[in-house]
Formats: sequence, structure tokens, C-alpha cells
Amino acid sequence: MISKDFLKSGHTPTLFSSFLYFDMSFMVWVLLGALGVQIAKTLGLTPAEKGFMVAVPILSGALLRLVNGFLVDRIGPKTTGTIAQLIVISGLLTAWLMHINSYGSVLALGVVLGMAGASFAVALPLASRWYPPKYQGIALGIAGAGNSGTVFASLFAPTLAKMFGWSSVFGLVAIPLILTFIIYQLLAKDSPDQPPAKTGAQYLNIFKSPDAWWFMFFYGVTFGGFVGLSSSLNIFFNVEYGIEPIHAGFFTAACVFAGSLVRPIGGALADRIGGIRTLSVMYTVAALALIVLSFGMPTVWTAMGVLILGMGAMGMGNGAIFQLVPQRFRNEMGVMTGLVGMCGGIGGFYLAASLGLAKQATGSYQIGLLGFAGLALVALAGLTYVKKRWRTTWHVFGATEAKI
Repeated sequence: MISKDFLKSGHTPTLFSSFLYFDMSFMVWVLLGALGVQIAKTLGLTPAEKGFMVAVPILSGALLRLVNGFLVDRIGPKTTGTIAQLIVISGLLTAWLMHINSYGSVLALGVVLGMAGASFAVALPLASRWYPPKYQGIALGIAGAGNSGTVFASLFAPTLAKMFGWSSVFGLVAIPLILTFIIYQLLAKDSPDQPPAKTGAQYLNIFKSPDAWWFMFFYGVTFGGFVGLSSSLNIFFNVEYGIEPIHAGFFTAACVFAGSLVRPIGGALADRIGGIRTLSVMYTVAALALIVLSFGMPTVWTAMGVLILGMGAMGMGNGAIFQLVPQRFRNEMGVMTGLVGMCGGIGGFYLAASLGLAKQATGSYQIGLLGFAGLALVALAGLTYVKKRWRTTWHVFGATEAKI
């Protein structure tokens, strides 16, 4: 999968720094979800409030991805990432020093943590611009595998909260972020092949392209499903199966790890057989998994198995989409990553919030899960609709070396 030619074609230190920055950022982006059971118990939250609490960082990250995408094209990926990391580290240290203990202050922190989720719009262009079209799938799959940081949050945050209190966790997680910041400054480097900054009119022109809207919707389903579930599963396992927070974190970590691990595989598979074919299979599998899960699993182990299958499909779908995006929008990767990433975050916000609302209104998560499964099937139909045009017209955008 990773050949010598691939290693020679780009800049490995930058690829590593992109992955690490993305990884640690995603760890803190879903931190409120990992701590959700303990925070909810302390503050006495309703199911809808719990759903909204874990959804706020996702929505904030979605909107800030657009901001970061704009900055990437204006001041470069490395400088944008430097600013974003400083904001997140400062927010976590402030929350720790103030010992926040109210619902409003937790939501305010969630808005700041959205900047960590917006790392997507920085890390991917930082890596992408170093690699030729034929290696975009694997390069962005490796950088994008940084969403595995959500595993660390699920594994360690509940245990640290039990030992030191959940508000202290905000200070503790700042430590690996500071170390990552130092490594990023030493290793990351902007590619010499930086496209010129675009005018406001040129940015707006992207919205005239139907392909941009399709990509925004497609990623809203794959990444939205992944991050929405990543933020909600600690609460889901605790509520549905009565598992205490630490063990719920272990089950969540297993599901999230599966979705993260296979993202580079999805990118590599898309390089080999085409992003459209790969993505079509992934939407089908994800929709079926959510439908089955919505009817309730008899044990936590069977629920975990279904979730691993569904989140794995979404993770591979994420990799496949970003094998396709650089082929169509190579010179607009900064703003496109921001737009597509924004819609991925909005999809995650919708799923996390809808699960909480469904639970409060009906006593079951079924409606929320079936609604998102329906979106996956709509995405499959949309992909079927556009695939012929994509395969026959993208050569004018330079997509000649890679499979569509």
C-alpha cells in the first residue's frame, strides 16, 4: 500500500505532522462526548441536553472549518495550524484553571473545542499539496487517519475523570497538545507548490459547481456519521446497556478505532479501483448497519459488532471521498476542504442532536438512526446519478493519472 515511489514523491515529515496534529485535535474535539456520562450526572442533564452538549463542538468545528479553509488559501496551512493550536490549548487551560462546573460554561468550551475539529481543513491541504494526483488517496488517508484521536478520548478521559474529576481532564489533555505543537513547528513545512490566493469572487464561483455541492453532501453522510457516533457512543452504551463510563469508553474506543484504522485503506482502495465504486459499497454497508442497530441489539457485544461494521464503512468512505476531491478541485483544496469538512461536521451535529432528541421524545434512539440511514441511501442514489458524468468529464481538470 505504501510504496517506495510514494515515500519519494512527497514530504514524509509534513505528512507525519499533519497526522499528529489531526490526531491530537480530534482527541479533544470529542472530549465532551467522552466525559458526557460524568458531566451529565454532575449537572443533572436531560437526554436532549446531553445530545446538544456533545453536538455543540461538532457544529462549531463545522463552521470553523470554513474559516480555516479560507485562511489556508490566504496565509498557508502551517501558519493557520499554528494559530488554531494556540487557541485550543489556551481554551483548555482556561477551562482547567477556572474549574468550570455549569452547563453554560461546558457549552462555551465546546465552541472553543470546535477549533480542534477545524484542524481537518488545515491538516489535509498541508499534506495534499506535497503529493501528485495518483497518491492523493493514500496520502490523505494517512493524514485523515488522525481521526483516530477520538479513540484516546474514549479510552482515557473517563478514567482520568474518575481519578481527578472531569474538569481536571481539560488541563491534563493540554499536555500532549503542547508537545504536538512543538513537533509541528519543527517538522511541518508548506509545499513549494502553493496555489495563489483567490479573490472573494473566485471563492463564490465554487458554489456554482454542482460537484462541490455533491461532495459537501456525500461527506456530510460519511464523516457526519462517523463523528456523530464517536461523540455519542459513550452515552449510548451507558444508557442502553447500563455500562459504567470507563467500560463504555472501551466499547466506544473499539468502534471508533475501526472507523479510523480503515480510512487509509479506503483511500488506497479508491486509488486502486476508483473512489466512486468504493464509496458506493460503503454507503450500502453503512445504511444497513444503522438500520439493523435501530431495532436494538440483544447484547452490548452484538451492538458493538454492528457499530464496528457501520463505522468502518463510514471511515473507508471518508478516505474514498478525499481520493476524489483533489482530482476535481486540486487548485481549490483549501476552500474545498473547508466547505466539505464543514458539511461533515454539520452531519455529525445533526446525528448527535437527533439521537438525543429521539431518546427524549420516544424513549428510543431508533428514529435518529433510521433518519441517518435514509441519508446514506439518498447519498448512494446521488452518487449513482453523477458517476457517468464524473468519469467522462474530469479529464479537463487534470484527473488523468488516478481512477475515478
